[in-house]
Amino acid sequence: FLSLEQTAPSYLVFLCPAFSDLFLFFHLQDHCFYHGRVRGHADSWVALSTCLGMRYVMSCVTGFSSDTIRSFNSVTCLRKAKMPHSLSMHLFVRLDHFACWHFFMSLQFRKQNKDLYKTKMRIMEIANYVDKFYRDLNIRVPLIGLEVWTEHDQCIINEEPNSTLWSFLQWRQKLKSRKKHDNAQLLTGVIFKGTTIGMATLEGMCSHENSGGINVDHSELPIGAAATMAHEIGHNIGMSHDQEGCCVEATAEQGGCVMAAATGHPFPKVFSRCSKKDLDNYFQKGGGMCLFNMPNMKDLVGGKKCGNGFVEEGEECDCGEPEECTNNCCHPSNCTLKVDAQCAHGVCCEDCKLKQAGTMCRGAAGACDLPEYCTGGSPYCPSNVYLLDGSSCQHGRAYCYNGMCLTHEQQCLQLWGYGAQPAHDVCFQDVNAAGNAFGNCGKDSHGNYVKCAKSDAKCGKIQCHSAAKKPKGSNAVSIDTTIRTDGIEVKCRGTYVYSTQDGQGDLPDPGLVMTGTKCGEGKVCKDRQCQNASFTELQTCIARCHGHGVCNSNGNCHCNRGWAPPFCEKPGLGGSVDSGPVQNDSEFTFSFLCTYFITCVLSLPLIHFPVLPHIFYQMSP
Repeated sequence: FLSLEQTAPSYLVFLCPAFSDLFLFFHLQDHCFYHGRVRGHADSWVALSTCLGMRYVMSCVTGFSSDTIRSFNSVTCLRKAKMPHSLSMHLFVRLDHFACWHFFMSLQFRKQNKDLYKTKMRIMEIANYVDKFYRDLNIRVPLIGLEVWTEHDQCIINEEPNSTLWSFLQWRQKLKSRKKHDNAQLLTGVIFKGTTIGMATLEGMCSHENSGGINVDHSELPIGAAATMAHEIGHNIGMSHDQEGCCVEATAEQGGCVMAAATGHPFPKVFSRCSKKDLDNYFQKGGGMCLFNMPNMKDLVGGKKCGNGFVEEGEECDCGEPEECTNNCCHPSNCTLKVDAQCAHGVCCEDCKLKQAGTMCRGAAGACDLPEYCTGGSPYCPSNVYLLDGSSCQHGRAYCYNGMCLTHEQQCLQLWGYGAQPAHDVCFQDVNAAGNAFGNCGKDSHGNYVKCAKSDAKCGKIQCHSAAKKPKGSNAVSIDTTIRTDGIEVKCRGTYVYSTQDGQGDLPDPGLVMTGTKCGEGKVCKDRQCQNASFTELQTCIARCHGHGVCNSNGNCHCNRGWAPPFCEKPGLGGSVDSGPVQNDSEFTFSFLCTYFITCVLSLPLIHFPVLPHIFYQMSP
């Protein structure tokens, strides 16, 4: 017996004919995808589709130790439709709640006999599995769209994974103006060189340039592509490959863990403890800022369903199906709040009541983040905001970029461990001028290494000083070079990461300097070049803050303590129009009100004396 929860596969379909700027769209609703568990087995899980017959993946866990886990392989009750060799789909996702968007290529669409429904069902099934994998990390992946290129492709897709990835990421930037999303994943039937079945940027999530990946639909079973996509998304959110001893959650016979360097049938379905630690570290240093915002539930609407776990229009709450609901504040049968309950979900909801305005609901993560506070009127924390790109961090040594303070120092520490530091500038210039595997500014569209111009050298392969024997990672080796400059020998240590199997790995070179890293005054690394960074928006915003605040990612002033938003020109408690009211610290409030009152009394005594009772009433607990 199964207890199932219906997922929300409501999405928008786009057809792109011969002209790339013409899009036809329509809504589709298919409530035939489910998540659930085996009754009587609390640790079990099921992902099931009833769209074209029945397909499901079931894992029944009777205990936590590996020898008591029994896995049931994927089962299909219909003829399996394998994707043609060159079939490609494009999945757009949004984290915390992944809002997904699919794309489909022209030639491959024709090879599917132009059967949009069958194509859509396969993509939906893949997305359903990915959603299930990430639910264990408290991340949801609801689908919002499918775009079909009916005549020709919008980006270069070939057997060279590097050029395919960068072409896709460049094309994705154009999509953002048409449909807001946080991350994009390409699913394709094109076979890449070597053993590569996917590639994604490490820690690229939320970046305008690098938030995405590419995946081959390499298996007859949809769960195969789902495992690959979950793996590549994992890289985007800071997960590295699992090292030996990381995966204790599942044995090799059960598929192992999602972030293993190499996988096969049976396919992995769980994340390791190391992956969860990588994710925590990524968030703690300010990564993934866009993931903490609630998606617009109207994007998911088209076939809303009480019991799918999403609070949609017309619902007060949604705790899933009655059999699985454990929320004491919500009626699962009709998605309404129980008597006297003010709320049922959200970090600003506690014991069915809204938390007091000013309660911190999201602390600052990293040097470039800003805190948010409960408003007192919503159960949800305000949308996440952070310092505007270009804001100074690390005492002027770096700029904030997508909520992260990226430095050469940080990347050396990440690659080499404690005590590592960036090498002398001459190391970057000489080593990266070679244009080979050990020193370069990335690869061109043909997969050839690019030599760094002198001005771009600090955006190529990172060069470090370190006493460590080798870089971190089992498949990483050091490339040591000694350069003589000004009569002094300088040691340069680069990192070369090789594939664990023949062919290429699934990450662009992690030894390359990250996009957004400061490479000069007013300059950052972008597309492997040291480019002038336009901080016009920051300069305009700062001028409005009267020297008493910083600028957030919405272009609004976040005022220092003692100054009030929106422009930090009047006394107040700090914060911004986006952060929610700053926590009311009684000692600070008393001091502030007394100072404000005394100042006012000294200047306008006759006007302010009558207001005295009102001021002290506000200070009363």
